[in-house]
Amino acid sequence: MTDRYILAVESSCDETSVAILKNDDILLSNIIASQIESHKRFGGVVPEVASRHHVEVITTCFDDALQEAGIEPSDLSAVAVTYGPGLVGALLVGLAAAKAFAWANGLPLIPVNHMAGHLMAAREQQDLQYPLMALLVSGGHTELVYVTEPGAYHIVGETRDDAVGEAYDKVGRVMGLTYPAGREIDQLAHQGKDCYHFPRAMIKEDHLEFSFSGLKSAFINLYHNAQQKGEVLVIEDLCASFQAATLDILLAKTKKALAKYPSKMLVVAGGVAANQGLRERLANDIIDLDVVIPPLRLCGDNAGMIALAAAVEYEKKSFANLDLNAKPSLAFDSLY
Repeated sequence: MTDRYILAVESSCDETSVAILKNDDILLSNIIASQIESHKRFGGVVPEVASRHHVEVITTCFDDALQEAGIEPSDLSAVAVTYGPGLVGALLVGLAAAKAFAWANGLPLIPVNHMAGHLMAAREQQDLQYPLMALLVSGGHTELVYVTEPGAYHIVGETRDDAVGEAYDKVGRVMGLTYPAGREIDQLAHQGKDCYHFPRAMIKEDHLEFSFSGLKSAFINLYHNAQQKGEVLVIEDLCASFQAATLDILLAKTKKALAKYPSKMLVVAGGVAANQGLRERLANDIIDLDVVIPPLRLCGDNAGMIALAAAVEYEKKSFANLDLNAKPSLAFDSLY
């Protein structure tokens, strides 16, 4: 059997990444150029700045990925690229580079949904069994996705307002923590106790939708009111209370989804899947089902996850023409 090599490109937000996947699940390289230092001073990602940084480094990422993998463009079987969802300017940089490279080397182009990439990153951990339920948690998305077979993704629940990672960053900004704040809040939460009573929105309702706006507002109001009154809040306890409320919501909705949709396993993916508190709760609360979480290096945005998703699309011959355009609001089909 001839080996298959897929080059994948990811540029949906503030990481420029190019990876090479051999066959189904062997990542030969996964180059990531992060922009976090550039965006820290703004407390969040500035789209125009992100796009300019992608332009500056993307060709170098191509060269480094090929060199680290030890292959030539002539060895490749296909080029995969994220075409949505994401920041439109950032997506267009990756798309232009991927399409130019595919055309120059006579390679088929595979369009990949960014969230499918997060989900299928779990393939590097172990073989996935279908049907499965996936909890996708990141800075821009919080959704429950039912996967009936490889490549068949269906949203069964999603956030009505803020994504969970967005809520972490916003409360972190209020506390003066460094962007992105999720990791620091997680660390502080492990040093405190849940003593501030924050709301758990819609936790008892039967539907599978999430809401984090009320939790975020309650946190910010408590913090600002304490400042105005000169009261001292224990930051470790604040973080522990915020994280406890967040995880209660995520776990409650995930359990309801598993009860409603027969699943052989639960995949938890996205940047927030790196949260140690979430991993601990999953280990304690989901005991009758196999829980698969991508390794930490594949939780954030990276082209390796896009390549792992693209391998499934390659088998289905899901190729695109060179007029493929960015779809910043791209979403899976909905089952609700």
